[in-house]
Amino acid sequence: MTKILTYLALPLLMAACSTPQNITYFQDVDPAKTAIALQSIPEIRIQQKDELSIIVSAQDQRLTNMFNLPYAPQQIGGTSSTGSNYNRGVCGYTVCSDGTIDFPVIGSIEVAGKTREEVASYVKEQLVSRDLVKDPVVTVEFLNLSVSVLGEVTDPGRYNIDKDNYTILDAIGQAGDLTIYGERENVLVLRSEEGEQKAYMVDLCSAESLYSSPVYYLQQNDVVYVAPNDTRKRQGTAIGSTLLTPTFWISVGSFLISLAIFIRD
Repeated sequence: MTKILTYLALPLLMAACSTPQNITYFQDVDPAKTAIALQSIPEIRIQQKDELSIIVSAQDQRLTNMFNLPYAPQQIGGTSSTGSNYNRGVCGYTVCSDGTIDFPVIGSIEVAGKTREEVASYVKEQLVSRDLVKDPVVTVEFLNLSVSVLGEVTDPGRYNIDKDNYTILDAIGQAGDLTIYGERENVLVLRSEEGEQKAYMVDLCSAESLYSSPVYYLQQNDVVYVAPNDTRKRQGTAIGSTLLTPTFWISVGSFLISLAIFIRD
């Protein structure tokens, strides 16, 4: 009986003190091997309801004033839970449901599906071909691109996309990283594509899987959701939060060992 109780107690103690294997990121990275090749960086394309800043510059400032929207003291409707206001003071063009914007003098411009560079090139071409501005410099920037990070992260919320090659690691980093209860092997990314909501799963424990994922580079309005792991799910119940913790199993193991010693004596 003593041996049986001891054999029962030891696995419980080992299980309670063991370290989970699905916590560490990039477990398959070997520094001795060649670096993992990244996929080509997809360009962010303009979508409906995006806000664009289009600024025309030239040597003669008077010629460009009519093409630049007036400066506003504060942008209304910012989309960052971090309190960032880097777009404050910039007026922008909101892309209509038909994918167009109304640009001064030039008129309606179809921008949906295009990149910033393509829109800038088109505006410059129109200004030159119509003899409106000589040698203009056209700069196009996004004003309201953001992603949502939800679930088991330190600071869930909406975060601005502040660069073209914005990755899921950037978003998770801005959200303060996953909590210890976050499911790292199955991070969900929701993306709207061609009128459909598509779901992708990302494994943060595998660098090769992560870097080859079609959602490694995020786009505007993507949603990153980190599901709770089994430990967090069990903590959602009154019984689970007590019976399935390491402290509980250590107590059980200690009791069984004490019982074994008592029986032996």
